[in-house]
Amino acid sequence: MDINTLKSLFNNASDAEKAAKMSSYMKNQFLYLGVQKPERAALEKAFIKANDKRSYTELKETILTLWNQPEREFQYTALELMIKSKIWNHAEAITLFETCVLEKSWWDTVDLLASRMIGPYFQQFPEQRDVYIERWLNGDNMWLQRTCIIFQLNYKSVTDVALLFACITKHMDSKAFFIRKAIGWALRQYARTNPEAVIQFVNSHPLSPLSRREALKHFKDA
Repeated sequence: MDINTLKSLFNNASDAEKAAKMSSYMKNQFLYLGVQKPERAALEKAFIKANDKRSYTELKETILTLWNQPEREFQYTALELMIKSKIWNHAEAITLFETCVLEKSWWDTVDLLASRMIGPYFQQFPEQRDVYIERWLNGDNMWLQRTCIIFQLNYKSVTDVALLFACITKHMDSKAFFIRKAIGWALRQYARTNPEAVIQFVNSHPLSPLSRREALKHFKDA
């Protein structure tokens, strides 16, 4: 199945009322066809199966073509294709991930890219991690900064705690909602592995009320 066939399937399944609700939920940042996740998953299944074993060059071209479509459902399909193809096993993929974080940026795509693609990528290619994290962390793009804070969400016991805390400390004064929320989320997730370290960090750093509240969400007396 090619992209034009996928477009036809999505267009035939479009629902204007659902599209309006989906767009509203995302603060009207993007156009939607109104194809919700269960139906989209069924429609895209054959497309992903036809493409997930292709070379990296072919995968990249397909993913970017999907990413450039105006409707948000195509970016979701691109993310599913990345996951099914385990594209993070390709050394060149970091530039693709960076492009997707920077283009059509919002939490629904950035968070998956950070935790499901960039996180595993840095485990596969640790020599790339510090190069990109330093650049992203010190740059001026909020979504790349958020990526630095949350890419270790699924690392559990192999979390680089010093790096996690350094990324948070760098931007704990940020006024941006998505940075403050990310800080709380990353700390709350790591607290499942090391609650003592998180409580100590939170109590010794001037985090925003939002970050602190999110970090300590599952602690009654911290």
